[in-house]
Amino acid sequence: MHDDKVFKALADPTRRKLLDLLCEKNGQTLGQLCENLDMARQSATQHLELLEAANLVSTVRRGREKLHFINPVPIHEVYERWVRKFETQRLSLLHDLKQDLEGDPK
Repeated sequence: MHDDKVFKALADPTRRKLLDLLCEKNGQTLGQLCENLDMARQSATQHLELLEAANLVSTVRRGREKLHFINPVPIHEVYERWVRKFETQRLSLLHDLKQDLEGDPK
């Protein structure tokens, strides 16, 4: 299942850091990303491969460079499937509580 790959990719703090770096500045090379990580290029490459397998990162070749871009769609899909339904219920409860406390009719 695709969600499993996304959750596995997001479970690691280094991969989340890579996504944060790409969110700040999209289209970075491996070298640019490694400047902000405390690890060897080979380790960073393995993390990026997992992010690519989960479709969270895509790459484009520009000459000899390989640029990495964040793909927010899988994260949005996880949000829609796993987070939003809980958030809606919580917000509805808070809204009802506010109305009760302020004495507003529903």
